[in-house]
Amino acid sequence: MKRAWKGKVIVITGASSGIGRATALVLAKKGAHLVLAARREEPLDELAQQCEALGIRCLSIPTDVSEADAVRALAAQAVQAFGRIDGWVNNAGVYLLGRLEETPDEAFRQVMETNFFGTVYGARAALAQFRRQGRGTLVNVSSVFGSTAGPYVSAYAASKFAVRGFSSSIRQEFEGTGIHVCTVLPAAVDTPLWQHSANYTGWRLRPVEPIYSPERVARAIARVLERPRRELFIGPSRRVFAALHTLLPWASEKAMRSMTESKHFEDRRQSRTSGNLFQPMAQGTGRSAGYRSPARLWFKRLLLAGGLLASVASLRRSAAGRRLGLRVVEALGA
Repeated sequence: MKRAWKGKVIVITGASSGIGRATALVLAKKGAHLVLAARREEPLDELAQQCEALGIRCLSIPTDVSEADAVRALAAQAVQAFGRIDGWVNNAGVYLLGRLEETPDEAFRQVMETNFFGTVYGARAALAQFRRQGRGTLVNVSSVFGSTAGPYVSAYAASKFAVRGFSSSIRQEFEGTGIHVCTVLPAAVDTPLWQHSANYTGWRLRPVEPIYSPERVARAIARVLERPRRELFIGPSRRVFAALHTLLPWASEKAMRSMTESKHFEDRRQSRTSGNLFQPMAQGTGRSAGYRSPARLWFKRLLLAGGLLASVASLRRSAAGRRLGLRVVEALGA
């Protein structure tokens, strides 16, 4: 495995914490050279030292992906240092929670600037270099909210739907060229994203279970860098959301609203905040943030799977529901 990765050069944005940090460590262990980008210099440098201790070369470049010139400079420095770029991971992202009418215009716009336009700028820079080389793999990190949305996340969902559609379009432009465009869509992940979130609801938030580890997403990103594929959804819960949204969209939206209101907020008030939208925050530099309890997670998954299978069995008992039941089973991969 290390032989296949030896000498590969991968750029990762949003590398100072969470999925980006986990991805850097996974790839460093495989032997890939890295170019790490994020707004926060200290955690980026500390991560670079960890990666270099694993025997690879690593360059850390403080970068705000919402600035096109900064992203172009990131690509130029990567090529200057290593001579090429084999893979680029557009991972940098911010999160915002709030009713549309209570979300400031500038906050909504900044989510789009970072999550969507940051991806566009990264794609432009990476694909230009890939075109010169004749090969390369671009990985854009979207979200389960790039396929179905919940309430109070209109800015985030809009940005992640946009990333998915953008990726699909440019993927077709590069068909057959040796250049690959992949999209990764994780469900809720245990990262400092939630600590960094902009929140205009007045209530403290938490991720909605089931919550997956950043290492799981990092391993998936490594897989698509090695063996490119169009899209990769991470987390079985996504299949539940997709099946409901496809078969019963009205029920899906009702369920998403109920789940968001009951599970995404804690029963504690907090001041409204713009989080890390406009300036990075000092806290939250690790891969995870302590939201994930493996024992509780597996228990809830078993309950969820049992409820779904019971519902499917009930549907199958009637002639009218047989076809729908089969479609649910197929969509869930049961």
